[in-house]
Amino acid sequence: MRGLLWPLVAQLVRHIPNFLKLFWRLLRDRRVGVTPKLLLLVIPIYLFSPLEMLTGLLNAVLVGLGWVDDAIVAYLVLRGFVALCPPAVVREHVATIEAESRRAIR
Repeated sequence: MRGLLWPLVAQLVRHIPNFLKLFWRLLRDRRVGVTPKLLLLVIPIYLFSPLEMLTGLLNAVLVGLGWVDDAIVAYLVLRGFVALCPPAVVREHVATIEAESRRAIR
């Protein structure tokens, strides 16, 4: 199991710039409604909420635990954001990002 995890983590890390480009492009796209864009506000609201400060105290005791919940919340919100965006718009941006990545490799 441990040998299978690292290739997945490496692949995820390699794709982070493309994910950030996708989120940014969808956020700026006028064809994406207000609801998905408002969902993104959950991340900063959560990070600065009193609940997060309690988990910050846990992080002081159990190193890393406070970051795990932050990562889970961010993942769920970003996944929900993409899911609420029109699928055709998401496919269009993904195709553009992939084409740009292929050109950069050449």
